[in-house]
Amino acid sequence: MDPLRPPPHPQFQFRNWLELPRDVTASILLRLGAIEILTSAQKVCLLWRNLCKDPYMWRKIDMRNHGDLRDMPYDLETMCRHAVDRSRGQLVDINIEYFGTDKLLHYIAESSSQVRRLRLVRCYKISIKGFSEVAAKLPLLEDLAISYCPLSEELLEAVGRCCPLLKSLKFNNLGYRSPPIECDDEAIAIAENMTELRHLQLFGNTLTNDGLKAILDGCHHLESLDLRQCFSVTLTGNLKRRCAERIKDLRSPCDSTDDYEFNAELHDMESFYDD
Repeated sequence: MDPLRPPPHPQFQFRNWLELPRDVTASILLRLGAIEILTSAQKVCLLWRNLCKDPYMWRKIDMRNHGDLRDMPYDLETMCRHAVDRSRGQLVDINIEYFGTDKLLHYIAESSSQVRRLRLVRCYKISIKGFSEVAAKLPLLEDLAISYCPLSEELLEAVGRCCPLLKSLKFNNLGYRSPPIECDDEAIAIAENMTELRHLQLFGNTLTNDGLKAILDGCHHLESLDLRQCFSVTLTGNLKRRCAERIKDLRSPCDSTDDYEFNAELHDMESFYDD
């Protein structure tokens, strides 16, 4: 270096990422989703490729995507199976959005019975029968999130029977301005089969006050309850008081949806029948 030239300003000094400790690099890569790792990160250099093959990197598999599978340049189901293989049975947390199928769920359950958290969004190719069979192979499941999937109380009953450790359930649907039906079947299935729940989200559900009472009677450990856009529930009088006394974190039917992770736009009754 020229002794007469001043040292470069810190903002022009570049870090050699390959000099980072292995555990720090792994921590950075873990912040990427499975799709980004498989399509980009593992191709950067040999070090990153080796790290991306470590089973520890695949204890959590996040296959989050934008939902338009027609524009995908790759097969998400095949990619997910590859990610599951890399976990070598250590998988505990998986998110499959839009592309989940019965066959894929079976593959996940057969490859790892250690799964504790499962998230499904708009997986229209998953059936009640298929999911029920898979639930029997996931006895350690603690956290289940199902949003906008064509599944009903039969699934909830099966999950309740097969997954006794379940502590958190999200079972979300579209919200309607004027609910076309009032139905407590799902609420009763939860109350009778998921008595160890601590956290429950039923966004857009058609349960009534009777269904809510059943949940309060059956789920004695419940700490948080999200009833936003459940417009057949009326929280008044004794029921309101009971919820206030029992539930630490209560979201009422008309509470703000600003922090809801999906589109919370209300739908008309006609769209219910179209769906």
